[in-house]
Amino acid sequence: MFAAERRQLILEMVRANGAVSLRELARVVQTSEVTVRRDVRALEAEGLLDRRHGGAVLPGGFTRESGFPQKSHLATAEKTAIADLAAGLVEEGEAIVVGAGTTTQELARRLARVPGLTVVTNSLLVAQALAHANRVEVVMTGGTLRGSNYALVGSGAEQSLQGLRVSRAFLSGSGLTAERGLSTSNMLSASVDRALVQAAAEVVVLADHTKLGSDTMFQTVPTDLITHLVTDEPAAHDDRAAAELQALADQGVRIAVAGGGAGAASSAAASAAADSGAGTRSGRREMPLPGQRRTQGQPLRALGEAAGERDRERARVADLRRR
Repeated sequence: MFAAERRQLILEMVRANGAVSLRELARVVQTSEVTVRRDVRALEAEGLLDRRHGGAVLPGGFTRESGFPQKSHLATAEKTAIADLAAGLVEEGEAIVVGAGTTTQELARRLARVPGLTVVTNSLLVAQALAHANRVEVVMTGGTLRGSNYALVGSGAEQSLQGLRVSRAFLSGSGLTAERGLSTSNMLSASVDRALVQAAAEVVVLADHTKLGSDTMFQTVPTDLITHLVTDEPAAHDDRAAAELQALADQGVRIAVAGGGAGAASSAAASAAADSGAGTRSGRREMPLPGQRRTQGQPLRALGEAAGERDRERARVADLRRR
Protein backbone atom coordinates (compact mmCIF):
# COMPACT_ATOMS: atom_id res chain seq x y z
CA MET A 1 0.00 0.00 0.00
CA PHE A 2 1.38 3.41 -0.98
CA ALA A 3 1.81 6.13 1.66
CA ALA A 4 -1.02 8.20 0.21
CA GLU A 5 -3.39 5.23 0.38
CA ARG A 6 -2.38 4.44 3.95
CA ARG A 7 -2.91 8.00 5.07
CA GLN A 8 -6.31 8.21 3.41
CA LEU A 9 -7.39 5.03 5.18
CA ILE A 10 -6.02 6.31 8.50
CA LEU A 11 -7.94 9.54 8.08
CA GLU A 12 -11.15 7.68 7.26
CA MET A 13 -10.79 5.51 10.38
CA VAL A 14 -10.24 8.51 12.63
CA ARG A 15 -13.19 10.35 11.09
CA ALA A 16 -15.42 7.31 11.59
CA ASN A 17 -14.39 6.57 15.18
CA GLY A 18 -13.27 9.90 16.61
CA ALA A 19 -10.16 8.29 18.11
CA VAL A 20 -8.07 5.29 17.06
CA SER A 21 -4.97 3.77 18.65
CA LEU A 22 -1.73 3.43 16.69
CA ARG A 23 -1.85 -0.28 17.33
CA GLU A 24 -5.26 -0.59 15.69
CA LEU A 25 -4.23 1.62 12.77
CA ALA A 26 -1.14 -0.50 12.17
CA ARG A 27 -3.24 -3.66 12.19
CA VAL A 28 -5.76 -2.31 9.67
CA VAL A 29 -3.25 -0.85 7.21
CA GLN A 30 -0.94 -3.85 7.73
CA THR A 31 2.23 -2.01 8.54
CA SER A 32 4.37 -1.21 11.59
CA GLU A 33 3.45 1.26 14.33
CA VAL A 34 6.60 3.22 13.45
CA THR A 35 5.29 3.76 9.90
CA VAL A 36 1.81 4.63 11.17
CA ARG A 37 3.27 7.14 13.62
CA ARG A 38 5.09 8.79 10.73
CA ASP A 39 1.84 8.93 8.72
CA VAL A 40 -0.04 10.44 11.67
CA ARG A 41 2.60 13.13 12.05
CA ALA A 42 2.23 14.03 8.37
CA LEU A 43 -1.57 14.21 8.65
CA GLU A 44 -1.28 16.35 11.77
CA ALA A 45 1.03 18.77 9.93
CA GLU A 46 -1.75 19.19 7.36
CA GLY A 47 -4.26 19.92 10.11
CA LEU A 48 -6.35 16.82 9.30
CA LEU A 49 -6.08 15.16 12.71
CA ASP A 50 -4.45 15.57 16.13
CA ARG A 51 -1.97 13.21 17.69
CA ARG A 52 -2.67 11.89 21.15
CA HIS A 53 -0.50 9.62 23.24
CA GLY A 54 -0.75 6.20 21.61
CA GLY A 55 -3.21 7.23 18.91
CA ALA A 56 -4.90 9.87 16.76
CA VAL A 57 -8.09 11.91 17.15
CA LEU A 58 -10.08 14.38 15.14
CA PRO A 59 -8.91 18.01 15.29
CA GLY A 60 -10.14 19.50 18.54
CA GLY A 61 -10.33 16.00 20.06
CA PHE A 62 -9.43 17.45 23.46
CA THR A 63 -13.09 18.32 23.92
CA ARG A 64 -14.73 15.64 21.77
CA GLU A 65 -16.06 12.42 23.29
CA SER A 66 -16.70 9.36 21.16
CA GLY A 67 -20.01 7.60 21.59
CA PHE A 68 -20.42 4.03 22.82
CA PRO A 69 -20.50 2.43 19.33
CA GLN A 70 -17.09 3.95 18.53
CA LYS A 71 -15.53 3.22 21.91
CA SER A 72 -16.70 -0.38 21.92
CA HIS A 73 -14.48 -1.14 18.91
CA LEU A 74 -11.32 0.51 20.27
CA ALA A 75 -8.59 -1.55 21.98
CA THR A 76 -10.96 -4.47 22.56
CA ALA A 77 -8.23 -7.02 23.31
CA GLU A 78 -6.57 -4.65 25.75
CA LYS A 79 -9.85 -3.97 27.57
CA THR A 80 -10.48 -7.69 27.92
CA ALA A 81 -7.04 -8.26 29.43
CA ILE A 82 -7.49 -5.34 31.82
CA ALA A 83 -10.91 -6.61 32.93
CA ASP A 84 -9.53 -10.10 33.57
CA LEU A 85 -6.81 -8.69 35.81
CA ALA A 86 -9.04 -6.17 37.61
CA ALA A 87 -11.57 -8.86 38.49
CA GLY A 88 -8.89 -10.44 40.69
CA LEU A 89 -9.15 -7.46 43.03
CA VAL A 90 -12.75 -8.30 43.95
CA GLU A 91 -13.55 -10.76 46.72
CA GLU A 92 -16.68 -12.62 47.73
CA GLY A 93 -19.16 -10.59 49.74
CA GLU A 94 -17.74 -7.18 48.86
CA ALA A 95 -19.72 -4.05 48.09
CA ILE A 96 -18.25 -1.98 45.25
CA VAL A 97 -19.18 0.77 42.81
CA VAL A 98 -18.55 0.46 39.08
CA GLY A 99 -18.66 3.48 36.79
CA ALA A 100 -19.72 3.75 33.17
CA GLY A 101 -17.50 2.77 30.26
CA THR A 102 -16.68 -0.02 27.84
CA THR A 103 -13.82 -1.31 30.02
CA THR A 104 -15.97 -1.39 33.15
CA GLN A 105 -18.63 -3.23 31.14
CA GLU A 106 -16.04 -5.92 30.40
CA LEU A 107 -15.21 -6.04 34.12
CA ALA A 108 -18.88 -6.47 35.02
CA ARG A 109 -19.14 -9.55 32.82
CA ARG A 110 -16.44 -11.18 34.94
CA LEU A 111 -17.94 -10.05 38.25
CA ALA A 112 -21.07 -12.10 37.52
CA ARG A 113 -19.16 -15.10 38.89
CA VAL A 114 -18.32 -13.51 42.28
CA PRO A 115 -20.80 -14.74 44.93
CA GLY A 116 -22.32 -12.40 47.49
CA LEU A 117 -21.21 -9.29 45.61
CA THR A 118 -23.10 -6.00 45.77
CA VAL A 119 -22.49 -3.66 42.81
CA VAL A 120 -23.66 -0.04 42.81
CA THR A 121 -23.54 1.51 39.34
CA ASN A 122 -24.85 4.35 37.20
CA SER A 123 -24.23 2.34 34.02
CA LEU A 124 -27.06 0.52 32.24
CA LEU A 125 -24.46 -1.60 30.45
CA VAL A 126 -22.85 -2.69 33.73
CA ALA A 127 -26.28 -3.50 35.18
CA GLN A 128 -27.21 -5.46 32.06
CA ALA A 129 -24.01 -7.52 32.25
CA LEU A 130 -24.94 -8.50 35.82
CA ALA A 131 -28.70 -8.83 35.33
CA HIS A 132 -28.71 -12.64 35.28
CA ALA A 133 -26.05 -13.18 37.97
CA ASN A 134 -28.05 -14.90 40.69
CA ARG A 135 -25.52 -14.30 43.45
CA VAL A 136 -24.85 -10.62 42.68
CA GLU A 137 -27.03 -7.78 43.93
CA VAL A 138 -27.15 -4.76 41.60
CA VAL A 139 -28.08 -1.30 42.89
CA MET A 140 -28.75 1.40 40.30
CA THR A 141 -28.37 5.11 40.98
CA GLY A 142 -31.09 7.51 40.00
CA GLY A 143 -30.50 10.26 37.47
CA THR A 144 -31.04 11.26 33.86
CA LEU A 145 -30.06 8.88 31.08
CA ARG A 146 -27.13 10.02 28.94
CA GLY A 147 -27.66 8.06 25.75
CA SER A 148 -24.17 8.34 24.30
CA ASN A 149 -22.72 6.04 26.97
CA TYR A 150 -25.89 4.56 28.54
CA ALA A 151 -25.14 6.13 31.92
CA LEU A 152 -27.28 7.88 34.52
CA VAL A 153 -25.99 11.37 35.32
CA GLY A 154 -27.13 14.60 36.95
CA SER A 155 -28.19 15.58 40.45
CA GLY A 156 -30.39 12.51 40.87
CA ALA A 157 -27.42 10.20 40.36
CA GLU A 158 -25.19 12.22 42.65
CA GLN A 159 -27.75 12.49 45.45
CA SER A 160 -28.41 8.75 45.42
CA LEU A 161 -24.73 8.18 46.24
CA GLN A 162 -24.69 10.41 49.31
CA GLY A 163 -24.05 8.48 52.50
CA LEU A 164 -22.89 5.39 50.60
CA ARG A 165 -19.67 3.63 51.64
CA VAL A 166 -18.12 0.70 49.77
CA SER A 167 -14.72 -0.95 49.61
CA ARG A 168 -13.68 -0.01 46.07
CA ALA A 169 -14.66 2.08 43.07
CA PHE A 170 -13.78 0.87 39.58
CA LEU A 171 -13.64 3.72 37.05
CA SER A 172 -12.44 4.41 33.54
CA GLY A 173 -12.15 7.69 31.66
CA SER A 174 -10.89 9.44 28.56
CA GLY A 175 -7.36 10.27 29.73
CA LEU A 176 -4.85 9.61 32.51
CA THR A 177 -1.74 11.58 33.45
CA ALA A 178 0.45 11.57 36.53
CA GLU A 179 0.09 15.34 36.78
CA ARG A 180 -3.70 15.55 36.73
CA GLY A 181 -5.02 12.02 37.25
CA LEU A 182 -8.08 10.60 35.50
CA SER A 183 -10.18 12.89 33.33
CA THR A 184 -13.13 12.76 30.96
CA SER A 185 -14.61 14.90 28.21
CA ASN A 186 -18.10 15.35 29.66
CA MET A 187 -18.95 17.55 32.64
CA LEU A 188 -21.98 15.53 33.81
CA SER A 189 -20.10 12.24 33.66
CA ALA A 190 -17.18 13.74 35.56
CA SER A 191 -19.46 14.96 38.34
CA VAL A 192 -21.01 11.53 38.88
CA ASP A 193 -17.59 9.84 38.79
CA ARG A 194 -16.42 12.19 41.54
CA ALA A 195 -19.42 11.14 43.64
CA LEU A 196 -18.53 7.48 43.05
CA VAL A 197 -15.00 8.18 44.26
CA GLN A 198 -16.30 9.79 47.45
CA ALA A 199 -18.23 6.61 48.25
CA ALA A 200 -15.21 4.29 48.09
CA ALA A 201 -12.34 3.46 50.41
CA GLU A 202 -10.11 2.71 47.40
CA VAL A 203 -10.16 3.77 43.75
CA VAL A 204 -9.16 1.43 40.94
CA VAL A 205 -8.66 3.04 37.53
CA LEU A 206 -9.00 0.87 34.42
CA ALA A 207 -7.19 2.53 31.50
CA ASP A 208 -5.73 0.99 28.36
CA HIS A 209 -2.44 2.27 26.95
CA THR A 210 -4.15 4.77 24.61
CA LYS A 211 -5.32 6.76 27.65
CA LEU A 212 -1.85 7.13 29.20
CA GLY A 213 -0.53 10.65 28.78
CA SER A 214 -3.85 11.98 27.43
CA ASP A 215 -5.56 14.85 29.24
CA THR A 216 -9.19 15.86 28.74
CA MET A 217 -11.36 18.67 30.01
CA PHE A 218 -12.82 17.53 33.33
CA GLN A 219 -10.81 15.94 36.11
CA THR A 220 -12.56 13.03 37.83
CA VAL A 221 -9.91 11.48 40.10
CA PRO A 222 -6.74 13.35 41.12
CA THR A 223 -3.64 11.18 41.19
CA ASP A 224 -3.37 11.19 44.98
CA LEU A 225 -6.78 9.47 45.24
CA ILE A 226 -5.96 6.64 42.80
CA THR A 227 -5.07 3.47 44.69
CA HIS A 228 -4.61 1.07 41.77
CA LEU A 229 -4.12 1.42 38.04
CA VAL A 230 -4.82 -1.61 35.86
CA THR A 231 -3.54 -1.10 32.31
CA ASP A 232 -2.13 -3.09 29.39
CA GLU A 233 1.35 -3.40 27.92
CA PRO A 234 2.50 -0.31 26.02
CA ALA A 235 4.48 -0.82 22.84
CA ALA A 236 8.16 -1.64 23.28
CA HIS A 237 9.28 1.70 21.84
CA ASP A 238 6.70 3.81 23.68
CA ASP A 239 8.97 5.58 26.16
CA ARG A 240 6.33 8.19 26.96
CA ALA A 241 3.94 5.56 28.29
CA ALA A 242 6.73 4.03 30.35
CA ALA A 243 7.61 7.43 31.79
CA GLU A 244 3.94 8.08 32.61
CA LEU A 245 3.66 4.74 34.40
CA GLN A 246 6.79 5.46 36.40
CA ALA A 247 5.54 8.93 37.33
CA LEU A 248 2.25 7.43 38.54
CA ALA A 249 4.14 4.83 40.58
CA ASP A 250 6.33 7.59 42.07
CA GLN A 251 3.15 9.26 43.32
CA GLY A 252 2.01 6.12 45.12
CA VAL A 253 -0.24 4.44 42.55
CA ARG A 254 -0.05 0.63 42.59
CA ILE A 255 0.24 -0.47 38.97
CA ALA A 256 -0.67 -3.80 37.43
CA VAL A 257 0.00 -4.36 33.73
CA ALA A 258 -1.98 -7.00 31.87
CA GLY A 259 -0.06 -8.95 29.24
CA GLY A 260 -1.62 -10.89 26.42
CA GLY A 261 0.93 -10.55 23.66
CA ALA A 262 -0.17 -7.15 22.39
CA GLY A 263 3.32 -5.82 22.88
CA ALA A 264 6.33 -6.06 25.12
CA ALA A 265 6.86 -3.72 28.01
CA SER A 266 8.85 -0.65 27.17
CA SER A 267 12.41 -0.68 28.39
CA ALA A 268 11.82 2.07 30.92
CA ALA A 269 8.76 0.37 32.39
CA ALA A 270 10.57 -2.94 32.53
CA SER A 271 13.50 -1.31 34.31
CA ALA A 272 11.18 0.35 36.77
CA ALA A 273 9.52 -2.98 37.51
CA ALA A 274 12.88 -4.69 37.98
CA ASP A 275 14.18 -1.94 40.27
CA SER A 276 11.05 -2.24 42.39
CA GLY A 277 11.41 -6.00 42.73
CA ALA A 278 8.36 -6.80 40.59
CA GLY A 279 8.04 -10.09 38.78
CA THR A 280 6.13 -11.42 35.82
CA ARG A 281 3.64 -14.28 36.07
CA SER A 282 0.41 -15.34 34.42
CA GLY A 283 0.64 -12.58 31.84
CA ARG A 284 0.79 -9.68 34.25
CA ARG A 285 3.52 -7.45 35.64
CA GLU A 286 3.09 -5.68 38.93
CA MET A 287 4.88 -2.44 39.78
CA PRO A 288 4.96 -1.83 43.55
CA LEU A 289 5.64 1.60 44.90
CA PRO A 290 9.27 2.76 44.73
CA GLY A 291 11.25 1.09 47.50
CA GLN A 292 8.44 -1.35 48.27
CA ARG A 293 9.20 -5.07 48.16
CA ARG A 294 6.72 -7.88 47.97
CA THR A 295 7.11 -11.56 48.66
CA GLN A 296 7.20 -14.03 45.79
CA GLY A 297 3.71 -15.20 44.83
CA GLN A 298 1.87 -12.47 46.72
CA PRO A 299 -1.48 -11.87 44.95
CA LEU A 300 -2.28 -8.52 43.37
CA ARG A 301 -5.08 -7.68 45.77
CA ALA A 302 -2.66 -8.02 48.70
CA LEU A 303 -0.05 -5.74 47.13
CA GLY A 304 0.99 -3.20 49.73
CA GLU A 305 -1.96 -4.03 52.02
CA ALA A 306 -1.49 -4.96 55.65
CA ALA A 307 -3.67 -7.61 57.22
CA GLY A 308 -5.14 -5.06 59.59
CA GLU A 309 -6.35 -2.94 56.69
CA ARG A 310 -8.13 -5.94 55.19
CA ASP A 311 -9.91 -6.70 58.46
CA ARG A 312 -11.10 -3.12 58.81
CA GLU A 313 -12.30 -3.09 55.22
CA ARG A 314 -14.29 -6.29 55.68
CA ALA A 315 -15.86 -4.83 58.81
CA ARG A 316 -16.93 -1.73 56.85
CA VAL A 317 -18.48 -3.89 54.12
CA ALA A 318 -20.30 -6.06 56.67
CA ASP A 319 -21.66 -2.96 58.37
CA LEU A 320 -22.85 -1.61 55.01
CA ARG A 321 -24.69 -4.81 54.19
CA ARG A 322 -26.37 -4.89 57.64
CA ARG A 323 -27.70 -1.39 57.03
